[in-house]
Amino acid sequence: MMQKWRVAATLCRAQPSLSRALSSSSSSSLQELAIEAVPREFTGRRVAARERAQGRIPAVIFERNNSFPVSRKRLITADRNHILTLLGSVEEPFFLSRTFDLRILAGPGSSHVLESGTVLPIKVHRNSETGEILNLVLVWAMDGGELEVDVPIVFNGASDCPGIKKGGALRKIRTSLKYLCPANNILPKIDVDLSNLDIGDRIFMRDIKVDPSLKLLSKNDTFPICKIVSEKL
Repeated sequence: MMQKWRVAATLCRAQPSLSRALSSSSSSSLQELAIEAVPREFTGRRVAARERAQGRIPAVIFERNNSFPVSRKRLITADRNHILTLLGSVEEPFFLSRTFDLRILAGPGSSHVLESGTVLPIKVHRNSETGEILNLVLVWAMDGGELEVDVPIVFNGASDCPGIKKGGALRKIRTSLKYLCPANNILPKIDVDLSNLDIGDRIFMRDIKVDPSLKLLSKNDTFPICKIVSEKL
């Protein structure tokens, strides 16, 4: 079960500094969800189109940890309605910042499990015009491994923000931060509290405090992630 991390940050401004609560929340309130799939042998546009025509979504699982010498690349396909149900329960982009149990079954309708493990979705490919899911890309989340995760930022407290009440506006400079996370400690989201920010206040990457096992993958942690700006010209 993912843990909850509550962090505090000091916001830098010309006037006296302000302490604000920032938290990186877990998805522990969600029910345990699993991806069920079956193996597929072939690749290619025609094969993928045939899978989609049959109500299935092709997917691939990669191994992203060099400390495990045995490759576990797998070609699978999953029921479209099953994936849509998962996306309905865990909306994008949060679908890409949490792990799922994976069960690879012998075939459609089978209860025999050929292989199981934990995976992290890293890409949902969609048709740019229709929004239809074309395929999924996942990586194995193996114990002892580390994964790069784009952790989404959730901005809260806008209705109580003094700067916004004065006519200012929230400028979102970053909507996610990339961390190198242990596979068993992936950060699902970062909650940022805006309720005490005034016009001109900013929150920087360095202000986000997380568990020491997580590493921010940015060369410049002084870069702001948001700012309350004046709408006056």
